[in-house]
Amino acid sequence: MNLTIVIYLIINFIIFFLFSKISYKLKLVDIPKTRKVHLKDTAYTGGIIISIILLIGIKLFNLSDFTLKLILSMAFLISIIGLIDDKYSLNVGNKLSLQIIPIFYLVVFENLSLNNLGDYNYFKLTLGAFAIPFTLLSVLFLINSFNYFDGLDGILGFSSISVLAILYFLIPNQDFQLILIIILIPICVFLLHNFSLMKLPKLFLGDSGSLLLGFIISFVLIYLANNNIIHPILVAWSIVIFVFEFLSINIIRIRNKQELFKPGQDHLHYILYKSTSSIFLTNIYICLLNIMLFFVGYYSYMLINSLVSLFLFIFLFIIYFVFRNKFSKKKIDIKIK
Repeated sequence: MNLTIVIYLIINFIIFFLFSKISYKLKLVDIPKTRKVHLKDTAYTGGIIISIILLIGIKLFNLSDFTLKLILSMAFLISIIGLIDDKYSLNVGNKLSLQIIPIFYLVVFENLSLNNLGDYNYFKLTLGAFAIPFTLLSVLFLINSFNYFDGLDGILGFSSISVLAILYFLIPNQDFQLILIIILIPICVFLLHNFSLMKLPKLFLGDSGSLLLGFIISFVLIYLANNNIIHPILVAWSIVIFVFEFLSINIIRIRNKQELFKPGQDHLHYILYKSTSSIFLTNIYICLLNIMLFFVGYYSYMLINSLVSLFLFIFLFIIYFVFRNKFSKKKIDIKIK
């Protein structure tokens, strides 16, 4: 197995290097504009490269779990949709319409819908007839929350790694941990390109990457909840920073009568970058915040019960929103040289 992982790692470097070169040749690049924080044309194909590598990983490791293989395979389709959006700048309606196709297939035809939101000792939150529409909306919600995080170098990559690391901690099953390693390796290799380390060609995840990672993590979490591998409240705690930030920013935008899906610099990573002037510290703070909040929820669940953990999730969101609302009033104008 160790040899297979080494081979997979080598394949990652080869494919990333070749496809990044091809991306620049084909002009699949993000051109700096008014709201952009980068100054040079940069290839936005990191996501589609990761999705191709994951398809290779499925074959290379001969994965046995059909559902997890299906999730990784269908993720390629969502990354194609993201690539189309990167290339042609689709409007919100067209973008969401295309996203719903692979999501609808997995939810409706492969029965990957949330059955319930957990047993809380005194009651069980069953979804019944609302299972399918609730799951569709939840997946769209999470995918686009990942898209919100893709604004500065490394932010979405490191934040996704924090989620995968939490799942690795929660589930000491070697077969599932192998799946996480298969996903983690290309993200790590991407980050080397994202920061242009070792003089590697610079890459962005692009919408193909943010949609890809949001899609994979969404359905992996549904898989874990439905199979009673982890409690749904722990599922929520594993992605707590994505949930809190997405809800907060959209509530603030609604209150201020702003467009919900309009790109802007009112996101958490921009606020932190404005305060720290360091992309490295911004990445560290967001990852640590997600992990620390998770452990608050985890220990409240383990030491008390699931109901307390649920109430704590809601309470901490209110606190988070109060602080986000305070900082959202400050004008942010970021330029990175």
